[in-house]
Amino acid sequence: MPDAETLLQRPPGQLLARGVARHLGSLGFASVFEFVPARGLRVDVLAIGPKGEIWVIECKSCRADYAGDRKWQGYLPWCDRFFWAVDASFPEEILPEDTGLIRADAYDAAIIAMGTETPLPPARRKALTLKAARTAAERLLRAEGAV
Repeated sequence: MPDAETLLQRPPGQLLARGVARHLGSLGFASVFEFVPARGLRVDVLAIGPKGEIWVIECKSCRADYAGDRKWQGYLPWCDRFFWAVDASFPEEILPEDTGLIRADAYDAAIIAMGTETPLPPARRKALTLKAARTAAERLLRAEGAV
């Protein structure tokens, strides 16, 4: 586990992702950071729930970070629910109403709004779940120096 000084040197979006993953973990979700569901897309957090539900969370550290995001709607076909994760100072009123909202910091998070649920087709869910599992396993092996 990183010490507080090392942790705070990370970019703000990574700190939000960390808090989101910690909170979702307490709800039984397993998270993968910077996951690529399809060519040209990279989500900040892909979380798979205890019932197989798939959530995508995009972490935004400020208004400019949000304004520069042109791809987020392309993530919708790759999840059952889509969320924005922001810190307490973010202007939440600029976010689309039908999306979910998570307020986070580096240590924890709270789900503020669930947003619209759009269940994935079974074949896509299976493919995404398998890809997330393989991605996580490959990253763990690399971290252990096994590959």
